[in-house]
Amino acid sequence: MHETAVRFEELFQAVYLTFHRRDEKRSELSGASRAVLNHLARTGPLTVGEAALHLDRAQSVVSDIVSQLERNGLLQRERDPADRRRTLVWLTPRGHDRLARDREVLDTTRLATALDAMPADAREALLTGMHALLTSKEKS
Repeated sequence: MHETAVRFEELFQAVYLTFHRRDEKRSELSGASRAVLNHLARTGPLTVGEAALHLDRAQSVVSDIVSQLERNGLLQRERDPADRRRTLVWLTPRGHDRLARDREVLDTTRLATALDAMPADAREALLTGMHALLTSKEKS
């Protein structure tokens, strides 16, 4: 099995080098901005104070990050429908898109072109095999 693992690793490197994104920096987001967006994407709308508590940052720091993300159209503030005294922050559609793009490692356009050129059974076998590899990790 070790030989198979080495061969897979070599192929994985070649696939990554062939299809990784080259269009821009992988992320235009700072680590702190990414942390705020990721946390909101996982939890849903929160107050700035709640986000600050989770991120273990001063509320003023998180408030500044939220304000910057809001200016960039990635977050919006909205009244809490359950308690009109509270203001929640939440991702805008543009914020969701930016976060999804930030997570992309491969150039999906180039990858789709290559996958389309493969025979359907080989493409399905590739996806089935990758899925099996990932689920076998869960069992080990």
